[in-house]
Amino acid sequence: MCHVEKYRYKNSNSHSPLLTPSIHSPQGYWQTQNNDRILEKQGTHNLVLCLAIESMEHEYPQFGFTSTKAKDAFNLKFITAKVIKILMFVSHRISTRKKQPPLLKEIKMDPILYWNEVALEANRISHTNGKGEQTGPTLSSRALAIVHLAMYDAYAGVRGNPLNPVNLSPYLPNLPAPAPGASIDAAVAAAAYTTLTTLFPSQRLFFDEKYSQAGLQGDGLQAGRNYGLLVAQKLLEKRQSDPDASDVGYGVSKAPGAHRPDPDNFEQGFHAPFYGARSRGFAITDRHELAPPPALESAEYLAALRQVRGKGIAPELMGTLPATLEARAPEETVIGIYWGYDGAAGLGTPPRLYNQIVREIAISRNNSVDQNARLFALVNAAMGDAGILAWDQKYIYDLWRPVVGIREADPSLGPAGMGNGMSGTFSEEADPGWLPLGAPSTNSVGKKNFTPPFPAYPSGHATFGAAALHITRLFYGISNYGNDNLFEGLTFVSDELNGVNIDNKGTIRPRHDRSFPGGLWQMIDENGASRVYLGVHWEFDAFTRDTEGNIDVSSNIGGVPLGITIAEDIFNNSLNLSNVGPRY
Repeated sequence: MCHVEKYRYKNSNSHSPLLTPSIHSPQGYWQTQNNDRILEKQGTHNLVLCLAIESMEHEYPQFGFTSTKAKDAFNLKFITAKVIKILMFVSHRISTRKKQPPLLKEIKMDPILYWNEVALEANRISHTNGKGEQTGPTLSSRALAIVHLAMYDAYAGVRGNPLNPVNLSPYLPNLPAPAPGASIDAAVAAAAYTTLTTLFPSQRLFFDEKYSQAGLQGDGLQAGRNYGLLVAQKLLEKRQSDPDASDVGYGVSKAPGAHRPDPDNFEQGFHAPFYGARSRGFAITDRHELAPPPALESAEYLAALRQVRGKGIAPELMGTLPATLEARAPEETVIGIYWGYDGAAGLGTPPRLYNQIVREIAISRNNSVDQNARLFALVNAAMGDAGILAWDQKYIYDLWRPVVGIREADPSLGPAGMGNGMSGTFSEEADPGWLPLGAPSTNSVGKKNFTPPFPAYPSGHATFGAAALHITRLFYGISNYGNDNLFEGLTFVSDELNGVNIDNKGTIRPRHDRSFPGGLWQMIDENGASRVYLGVHWEFDAFTRDTEGNIDVSSNIGGVPLGITIAEDIFNNSLNLSNVGPRY
């Protein structure tokens, strides 16, 4: 039996376990609120299980446990086989966190990378703790844009603009100068802390801890704090009229081709139908638009339907595929899951994933703090605008997802079905029982995989990924639409396949350390294609391909061309506050 109650603390809302891992503690030690190291090694298997139960209540509320019930069940040996499997997963997660390599000394000295990691952890926790703060792709991209732009202006304001080698021109116009001698680190910390606590109020204790661990010392601390606070407040004021992700007042079309909820998750609702149209831009100079998707009767649409019907089908339905359709290969299954991050517990959303990748590059290239301040502001501003423009286009075109389009491919099917024509024959393209592999419900045992609750065209994943990764390419002087060397010698382990997180059946997925010899351009391509392998998107939602199989950016069809346009717009126009207002 373990005794963990003495490591608990009280706050105004509830009892919360203090056994929370510090993302900056050496060797991943578990820490108390006053930074005492309370656990270096797991002494016994029982201790690990007890700690797993305690951690599960705090970090994995989706499993439906309270620590009292779980520990009573543990002590009385009334745990079912399924519960043991979940507890073993969490105990494995605890023990493997100790094995994560400590942050490099240079990272600790870089306030941008420090607070970037805190912000990414906030994204992860917000999709895990059930508080509903900045959840989903639109609000999470907005939150990360606000935090990083505030950090950037706080840093640049104190640093001054050296112009060469890095342009640190301000994002917000007409900011006052900081007091002489203001601390850069204190300014960045105050900007990050203020925006984070405003956006994620339930995580204030975590932010308090990270602020205390930021190592702020030296002269000018108060002046730096005052300036960072001022910048954060001004940026938050600029975004105070942003819409939320509510679907109140949204009407659903029953016409063939129109988006409707996933029939396998029919109570999911609609995410952010008004967000894109009613948001002002972050740094774009134009409300960029796409060409329409292929018409339902077109050869391009039919080819996309046949592709995703074979490549994206649920594993248990593989045997129902016609011999003329090509099924998904094992590596394609890996690719689909690898790029997931569909708001899953313990993972968060795609903007977190792309930040993780950019961090790898920034660290490997020994970026200066000047470079990181500019780079992460560009990346997150681009994704903030990607969330706005992609969702604007989604609800303009309102295209159905494969799970509806394949099941209702015959004119007799669906709410507007009117018989199957004079011939009376049933279309070979339709499969009323078709279901996709689906966006992975990682770490949520018993929860179905799903099709995301918003229209298909364009792909949000493809738009976010292209915007973030292409603006990174531009930052490093690469402007072509082809392979690059930015990931040479590097690999990346997605949190979807890290040997720790579990699928919705309770099985730990294997760790997959993936290489990208084609660099970030290969990632842009693979990230877009991954959604076809999950069965949640048509290929043209991401891009069209030329006769040689390469992405055709010039077609202006899909999320990749949109993301690239956003990246080039922001990069070429110096990261200034956007004058682009809501569409209506």
